[in-house]
Amino acid sequence: MTVWEGYRHLMALANSLLGVPDLGEPLIHALRNKLALRNRLADASLSHVRATALTRESLETLKQSERRYFVKPVSGIASYGAFPLRPETQWSELEQIVKDAARDTVYASAFGEGLSFLAEDYLPGREFSFEVIVTDGDAHVVAIHEKCELTEVGGTVLENCCTSPPISASPQECADGMRWVRAVLSHLDARWGCFHIEARHHESRWDLIEVNPRVGGSLISHSVKAMTGTHGMLELWLDTLLAYAKDDAAARSELRARLKSISFTDDGSSSVSDATFFRVYFAEQGTIKQIALREQPDKPVVSHILLKAGDTIDSTSREVFLGQLLWKLPLAERAERLPRLLRTSEEAIEIHYDV
Repeated sequence: MTVWEGYRHLMALANSLLGVPDLGEPLIHALRNKLALRNRLADASLSHVRATALTRESLETLKQSERRYFVKPVSGIASYGAFPLRPETQWSELEQIVKDAARDTVYASAFGEGLSFLAEDYLPGREFSFEVIVTDGDAHVVAIHEKCELTEVGGTVLENCCTSPPISASPQECADGMRWVRAVLSHLDARWGCFHIEARHHESRWDLIEVNPRVGGSLISHSVKAMTGTHGMLELWLDTLLAYAKDDAAARSELRARLKSISFTDDGSSSVSDATFFRVYFAEQGTIKQIALREQPDKPVVSHILLKAGDTIDSTSREVFLGQLLWKLPLAERAERLPRLLRTSEEAIEIHYDV
């Protein structure tokens, strides 16, 4: 088992050799090819946008268009090298991202033989992620997170904070999203595994950002665990692998019942009574002089400080996490407390850089 996307195909191969139900290795590669995946879903009317391979020539052509486009690696990871196409975007910027990726000791394994880029129609709307466990073709939507803030810094888009269950999507919109997610997974023949499916909702329509055949990053799994009071996505995925690795009908039945009890119902209603909010903090270029968690009126239930004094950050093409905090609150109080959390959490981690 791996949570690192660059090794996901190796996990599929290992499970195949062990006889454990999982996605096949070819499907993992197909899901990670965002160019082919986008156009495959568009051909099936499951996406309303198309993607184009980005070259020096196609970049100039698209820049002359009045349409909005979004640039991303064909097989990327997280938000590395993903940004809206601008009239001033130059091919040299993409070449610099490729050079940065080749030197990146953390993310290089996820890029295979190197980065290439696509441009796709820009998707407006609110952004969400569906956390899904699939067993023998039965997709359980365990949680839906709504992204509260997105910012663009340098050559990438940063996802700052999320809340779950969604605060602006109605149960009907969630139900529509779940039907669309199941249609996408069915079309792709993705019958097993854990998925973090990112999507946008605009004008009563859902559309895909990407299908990730793994646990969502940051505090997604912690968030699910805090809401359900049982297991996070990582534990649920492991439980699924173990339940189907052996011929144990009782274990499989118990797992399916547990997944059903904590998942969204078909009418788009959440089964939880608590909500979560988490914020991710990104480092700037420079050497850290001091970093610490500030006292908060609302104390986080999970706090990760990932860097320390003396660490130097020099990459601009990808997100560099410095910390992440998660709060749990009663769902009935979320609407009233969230505006304050959004404001106070911004400065929850104190950091100073050497100048």
